[in-house]
Parts: sequence; structure tokens; C-alpha cells
Amino acid sequence: MSEKSLSSGSDEDVDPESGQPVELGGVLSKWTNYIHGWQDRWVVLKNNTLSYYKSEDEREYGCRGSLCLSKAVITPHEFDECRFDISVNDSVWYLRAEDPEHRLQWIESIELHKAESGYGSETSLRRHGSMLSLTSAASALSATSTSSFKKGHRLREKLAEMETFRDILCRQVDTLQKYFDTCADVVSKDEFQRDKVLEEDEDEFPTTTRPNGECNHNNHGSKEKLCPPASPKCMNGVDFKGEAITFKATTAGILSTLSHCIELMVKQEDSWQKRLDKELDKRRRVEDAYKSAMYEMKKKSHYGGPDYEEGPNSLINEDEFFDAVEAALDRQDKIEEQCQSEKVRIPRRALVPPGDIYSTIGTHRFATKVEEMVQNHMTYSLQDVGGDANWQLVIEEGEMKVYRREVEENGIVLDPLKATHSVKGVTGHEVCHYFWDTAVRMDWETTIENFNVVETLSDNAVIVYQTHKRVWPASQRDVLYLSAIRKILATNENDPDTWLVCNFSVDHDNALPTNRCVRAKINVAMICQTLVSPPEGDKEISRDNILCKITYVANVNPGGWAPASVLRAVAKREYPKFLKRFTSYVQEKTAGKPILF
Repeated sequence: MSEKSLSSGSDEDVDPESGQPVELGGVLSKWTNYIHGWQDRWVVLKNNTLSYYKSEDEREYGCRGSLCLSKAVITPHEFDECRFDISVNDSVWYLRAEDPEHRLQWIESIELHKAESGYGSETSLRRHGSMLSLTSAASALSATSTSSFKKGHRLREKLAEMETFRDILCRQVDTLQKYFDTCADVVSKDEFQRDKVLEEDEDEFPTTTRPNGECNHNNHGSKEKLCPPASPKCMNGVDFKGEAITFKATTAGILSTLSHCIELMVKQEDSWQKRLDKELDKRRRVEDAYKSAMYEMKKKSHYGGPDYEEGPNSLINEDEFFDAVEAALDRQDKIEEQCQSEKVRIPRRALVPPGDIYSTIGTHRFATKVEEMVQNHMTYSLQDVGGDANWQLVIEEGEMKVYRREVEENGIVLDPLKATHSVKGVTGHEVCHYFWDTAVRMDWETTIENFNVVETLSDNAVIVYQTHKRVWPASQRDVLYLSAIRKILATNENDPDTWLVCNFSVDHDNALPTNRCVRAKINVAMICQTLVSPPEGDKEISRDNILCKITYVANVNPGGWAPASVLRAVAKREYPKFLKRFTSYVQEKTAGKPILF
């Protein structure tokens, strides 16, 4: 990821001037194709568009692809905590962040940009100056109501009556409220004035109070009535009794119309329910058809994406995986056949050191480990395949026999393989030399994509790093191993000497594991002995008189998540082909040359 922090959907990520989310950029791993797999790309989120560049430095050359986020669907991966997919129609981007936290930040930032696009957000309303008025809302409601009751004209008429009654009722309520307010003001003033007059005259004139509430004074009857009550008819000319009767009639009309509306709606409820059920059923069928079509389209369009390769969450079953691997191997075989027919091998001068160099124990830092591996192979690899070792004969072609012993650890196939073969016209020294010599490796090994010598330990020991050609949908493998060639002198003069090449995995700072390949572990040995049949008479020994007995053993931990059945099938197919291809190459290279014992 870049040093720039990513948006988490907060207000800080919105430009206060424009109201738009700010531009964001960072490094994400993007799935390219099944050959190159995941590659780091510089990704930019700006103006509702997600774009990617090969690197941050190459932005000036233009983006390599972009997606409009208006209709994008962001899907966090179910199992991979760092991965999320973005799809627009039939285009899908598979992206991986460096950790779950950055994935969450990217998703929230993308969702924020997506939410701020179009006319669906508060920001967009401000940006486009759009306001919803009461008039437009009422018009929409009226249009909806009208369209909903095209078959219910009587109900529409009753609703119109309800509108009229409502207006009348509102006016009557306003009138009555004014009347009540006036009455309250008059009564309040009358009480105030009466209290004031009584307080002023109480000390000067004795008063008598009549039963009807009038106040008589004993001042010769000069003031007969001090405070006459206010008459209701004089208050703004409102007929309270008439207004009350009208109010009662209006409310009665409203209740009657409401009852009629309820009756009409009850009668139409069954019809509406049937129509609703039909619409729901139709919608269900459309949704099912859409989901089915989307599933088939994704399965077909994106076959070859990261979900359709070797991995813990692969969508390919074992049968499909096996068919794909077998098809890829067949294509490689055809390509190799064409290359062999067109290729003219460049003659190489193979400088073969004397055999004494191969029989000495080295002094490099891996010398003890090499000697241990050599002794183990001499002790166990040459043992007979019978007994309790549970070796199974899987292939027999002429002199060649291939055995296998099924072993699994934590679901990973670790089957040891052992092959025996007899080749005429070559010696054990020659077979082991061509198997070990890195100068001619690419002449006979067709499964290697590239290799290099990481370190030369001595004249008979090197450390080699090599990557193998990828066979989709399996992941690409690489191997880092020490390769040593040794000559084991016979303890009995009647027994032949033994030549041996052992390759076993090691670690080295100059070839650390990467995410691009799955690092396989190997322990392989090529063990050869030369048998010589005496020539007739005084003739010299020729290649017709020699026979090389080969024992090839391989213990390989492929790593990864390839199905066990596929690994066993590939091993059964490829090991015999490799052995025949290599021995034919040795016979071709040594034909007509002096014998090298």
C-alpha cells in the first residue's frame, strides 16, 4: 500500500468545497491471467472511477484500465480476508490488499464514491440544485392514487368527497375557534370591570344583591344595572347554534363517507390480493432466472480467474482439474515434438573431469549433508522392492519398471517413486554426467522454464534454482536444490563401481520463496552401475558390450493444494516419459564417441 491513508467513509474524506470524495491512490495486487497470476498495480479512485496503472511512476502514460462505479458490485471474498472483487456487467476485477484492514478501507472508500454519484445522494442534490417541492410530491401522490384506482371510480369519487368535507370542516373549526376566543375575551373583561366597580362603591353605598345577580344601590336607584351580561349574538355576528349543527352534520358526512370507502376497499381486497400474488410469483420467477443466468455467465466468462486455479478455495472439482491438467500436458507435448523436429542441437564440448575428482568428499559447508544423503541412497535406494516396503508396480515398459508407495501427510501427496531401467551402449559415468551437468540441462529437460546456478560449491557440487513450466490450473512450482555427483568405489573387485547424482532441497539467501511460485521440496537420486560383457576374441570393448543399470528414486513434496488423484496421475504419466527422454538423449550424445568409464 502507499503511504497515503485510505478513506474509511468519514466526513474527512469529502472535499468541503465541492462536496466530492477526495482522490485516493495505493498499491493493490490485481489478478492478471493464469500465466502471470497476481501482480502489483497502482490503483486510483477518483470521480466515481477506479483506474489502475502498472506503477505510480507510469501514471503519466495513461491508465491500463478503468471501471465506472455507478453500477459496480463490490464483493468481499468469502474466505480470503485480503481479497475483494469488483464487477460491472461481465467485467470483473479481482483485487487483493496487503491485509484485511486495508481491504476494508478500500471497500468503504469505493462505496463512498459510488454513493456520491448520480442523483441519489444529498451531495448530488446540492450539486444539481434539485429540490423536492410539496406541489410535486402532491402531484406524484395524486397521479399514483389515480392510476391505482382506474377500476374503482366510485372509490375515487368518495375520496373527492372526503377532500371537500375536509375543507368545510377546517373552515368550521376556524370559525368556532374565533367564536370561542371572542367569548373568552368578553367574559374576562366583564369580570374585571365588575370587580373594579364593586371595590370602589363598597365603602360609600350599602348594596343589596338580587337573586338574579343584578346589583342595586340605595342611592335613590340611580344605577339599576352596572354590568349587563354580553349577548352571544353581538360577537362578530356568529350563530353558535347554527355553526354547531353544521359541524355535526359535516362530521356525520365524513363518517358516512369513510364507512362507504371501507366497504368498497373490502370488496376489492380479494382482487388486489390475487393481483399481488401474481406479481410476487412473477417476480420470484424472474429473480430465479436472473440468478441462474448470472451464475452461468460468471462460470463461463471468468473461467481462468483466481477462483479457477489451484488453491484452498478452488471452484474446480477433481475431474475438471484433472481434465485441464491433462489437456495442458498434451499441448506441451505437441509443442515439444515440433521443437525437437525443428531444432538442430549445437554440439558442445563436454569437459569431463577425471573420475578421481568425483570420488573425493568435498570441504564446502554442505559437505557433511551431501555425504549423509549419498550414504542413505546407497543403503536404501538400492534395496529390493519386495518385502514389507509396500511398493506397487504401476508401469512396466520393456526394461523399465516404475514403482510407487502411497504416502500422504496433511492431505499432501508425498508418494516415493522408484524406477529401474537398463540402457545399452552407455556407461554409468556418462548417464550421471549428463544428468548433473547444467550446461546441457535445457537440451533434454522440457519441463523447466528457466534455471540458474545460484552457487558453485566445488567441482562436483552446485546449488541450482529452477522454475517449472506452469500447467494450468495448477500453480507454478519452483525448486532450490543442491546437486552433487559422486563416484562410489566398489569394495569387491568383481563388483562394478557406482555413479550417483543426488539432488536435495536446501535454503539460500539469494533464492528466497516468492508469492509467484509454490516452492517444492525434493530428494532425488540417479544411481548407475556399468556392466561389461567380454568381447569375442581379441576385440576391444565397444558400446555393444556395455550395459548401464539405472535406479532412479524421487521423493517430492509438491506443496500447494492440488488434488491427490491429479498428482498421482501426473507422476504416473510424466516420470516414465522423462526417463525415456533422458536416456535417449544420452545414447544420442555418446554415439560414436570414446567410452567414458
